[in-house]
Amino acid sequence: MKISSQLLAFFLFASSFAMAQEERPRLLIETNYGNMTIELYNETPQHRDNFLKLANEGFYNGTTFHRVIQDFMIQGGDPNSKNPEATNLGNGGPGYTIEAEIRPELYHKKGALSAARQGDQTNPERRSSGSQFYIVQGKPNNEQMLTQMEMRCNQAMMQDIQRVFFTSEENKEYLERLQTCQTNKDQEGLKTLSEEVQPLLEARMEEKTFSYTHEQKDVYGTLGGTPFLDQQYTVFGEVVEGLEVIDKIAAVEKDGERPKEAVKMKIKVLK
Repeated sequence: MKISSQLLAFFLFASSFAMAQEERPRLLIETNYGNMTIELYNETPQHRDNFLKLANEGFYNGTTFHRVIQDFMIQGGDPNSKNPEATNLGNGGPGYTIEAEIRPELYHKKGALSAARQGDQTNPERRSSGSQFYIVQGKPNNEQMLTQMEMRCNQAMMQDIQRVFFTSEENKEYLERLQTCQTNKDQEGLKTLSEEVQPLLEARMEEKTFSYTHEQKDVYGTLGGTPFLDQQYTVFGEVVEGLEVIDKIAAVEKDGERPKEAVKMKIKVLK
């Protein structure tokens, strides 16, 4: 039985709405610049459960916000940062990564809690760090900037669709033809292949076109954030109390991007 696109959209919306109605876990991030209360999204269950697990184990206690960029974000969660003499900050973790859970309705507004990760060159699937995260500060964005970001997000989504298309077993023939054409520098073959594949890719893209809602635009225009990170990193929670603490940490004196005085944290689960 074939499900219509309208019915599929309804099912996706209903599923998302149901998850959003579940009670969100709350945690407290204590720092020497004040405390922040965060909520974890149920729409990103792998990231939610992993963050809760690490917090309950005391993994984050004594770590620092080791990378701080004003008007951008504050980053922490590296176990190496417990050592004040460490020089390899940004490389530590629990020894695993997490599958990306990037969703269009979860975006990088101020206070967004997002997972850090390695870059696309070495991590095309955008898998998240097992422990490192950042909290968005950002700044207000105008309509023109958000329009540009929508275009960028759609380009990124098309790249993902192409990657998944050519690496799936059912499309193995297309990948082999592409590699042969590239090896032989067969421009005519590439043109023919493109004409065959393009409609298939566009059909998939029609189901995933990205655009900001009116509410998201209003938040970006007033509260602010970093929309250029949308659809690139997994947003899995938000600060619900203590947004001013982000500003205080972002304004500390730094050596490069590292605070001169350690901004230590302790994270505990509230509910």
